[in-house]
Amino acid sequence: MRPNLDSMRSEIQAYLESRGIVVFHGYPRAGDPPAPVFWDTDRYPDYHMFLAAAEAAGVRLVTLYAREFTEDMIEDALEQLDSSDVPNDEQRAVEQRLRELRRYAGFTCQIELSFDLANRVYIFDLRTDWYDELSEMQDRIDDSYSEEEDEDEGPLSGGYYSKN
Repeated sequence: MRPNLDSMRSEIQAYLESRGIVVFHGYPRAGDPPAPVFWDTDRYPDYHMFLAAAEAAGVRLVTLYAREFTEDMIEDALEQLDSSDVPNDEQRAVEQRLRELRRYAGFTCQIELSFDLANRVYIFDLRTDWYDELSEMQDRIDDSYSEEEDEDEGPLSGGYYSKN
């Protein structure tokens, strides 16, 4: 996969405009109700196929979202890592890799195209490999918190303990 999706973002916008499809610059819609339907970008990463399906279905408006990778994303992950329960040896490796990812600051790391049809949201979500790696590291950090919380809850939820 491309390390930077900037040129693809420009290509997509030009392609949509050339086809007479209105571009709506919006936010990610993966969490929008009803349950979204995701395009298989692993096997079909070409946005042309997704847009051809939209066009064949009569879609005239497509939402375009492009996420720029920022230093703040790295700083947030480093802060979360610092207060996490990730083991020290793993924490050092994650910290080093996070610092290496700084070289991608300013690059486009995600492009999401979506359209609505028959009360469904159809989504094409393409991410760089290094952004996926960041997401996996953040999940690992988040998981370390939930493991700690699970251990603190005790045998009954709500903090009550019965000896009966």
